[in-house]
Amino acid sequence: MPSLFSLKRIHQSAFFFCACIIISIFLVNWLRVALGIAMGGLAVTSVIFALVHKRIANRTLWPVFGSIAMVFVLHVMAGFHTRADNMDEYRFDLGMQMPFLILPLSFWLLPALPSRYLRRLWGIFIAMTVLAALGATINYLLHAQEINESYMHSKVMPTEPDHIRFSIIITMAIAAAVLLLAHQAISQAWRSWVKAAIVGLALFLHLLAVRSGEMTFYALGGMVVLWLAFSRNQWKKAMLLAVALILLPVVSYLVFPTFRNRVYNTQEDVSKVQESSEGKNFSISARVYSYQAALAVWRDNKLVGVGKPNLEGEMAKRYAKLYPQLTPEFYILPHNQYLYNLAAYGAIGLLIFCLSLFYPAWWARCKHAPLLLAQYVSIALSFLVEYTLETQVGLAFVVFFLLLALQGLMPCEESDPTWRPA
Repeated sequence: MPSLFSLKRIHQSAFFFCACIIISIFLVNWLRVALGIAMGGLAVTSVIFALVHKRIANRTLWPVFGSIAMVFVLHVMAGFHTRADNMDEYRFDLGMQMPFLILPLSFWLLPALPSRYLRRLWGIFIAMTVLAALGATINYLLHAQEINESYMHSKVMPTEPDHIRFSIIITMAIAAAVLLLAHQAISQAWRSWVKAAIVGLALFLHLLAVRSGEMTFYALGGMVVLWLAFSRNQWKKAMLLAVALILLPVVSYLVFPTFRNRVYNTQEDVSKVQESSEGKNFSISARVYSYQAALAVWRDNKLVGVGKPNLEGEMAKRYAKLYPQLTPEFYILPHNQYLYNLAAYGAIGLLIFCLSLFYPAWWARCKHAPLLLAQYVSIALSFLVEYTLETQVGLAFVVFFLLLALQGLMPCEESDPTWRPA
């Protein structure tokens, strides 16, 4: 039995299921159950290791993994004030939020993956992102006129996964590729391909023209400029990068009709915020209305909120009061994860959520963990404009890649002189 479940085989099994999770994120619209099966396989692997080897690999790090799992407990607690007619929504939410329980538990039980496996997993992530971007680009070229026009109506080109989550994924893939190159963790044969992937993904991000992804991209780029200038005293490199970051949107505006149309649409969108009868058809205006309705819900339930399963009904009541011109088909939940949780769980719940999800960043504050920092910056900014954790893809992306970055900080028995991605 020990030989059947040796550490080597446990690592191979964990690597396989982690790779399946990454691939499933991009195939969720075709194979929706694949993501759950892959996570289940990782969980089974971790339990087998703990039972056969009679130990918990990361026992002393329970606060790091337990803090992330605490977000699931927050969702469980919502059941105490969920109305009887919303219990189906409550059970559905618990099922969807299971990654907050399954993934931290799995990585807590499992011994840290060897560095070569971590590098391969990040490589698979970059490769899948490139393939998804290539597919979307081909589709765009086949339907350019129609897609260009759609950008004037607050729509975007079709992508897999959905464009909002995909834009954040692209930014993270660029960050991972840059860091792997910078730490010389890519073999010489692949370096040119990875450099091409970075350039291609940066250009595609501007062709896609999704505001949340671009905001994250420029935030990370700005951080790198400051780091090069003030931490490394490499002012020349910092200036070159800053110039590139300034020229990129200018060139994109001139070259990509989608980017140009998005700029025009954003300007018109902002101008319609005060006109709810017209602004309902624009994404920014609709978001503003949802923020106002969510704040109204919170003001009446400041400490513990209304409970996530009850939120949609409570939002509808505030919409009807604040914006009687709008019909129910224009009611949306707040596209802001912080505000969403504030209305759903109140000030106490939002505090628990932030402390739980961001505690690992505090734990790793003195460690060299650029991938973890990039992931935290990406999700923290995406939370400002999206309810990222309320979709299967967004949830899987946030939790899995946080834990994958944390893997690089876990002690590993195998020695490896090449950078351990963290």
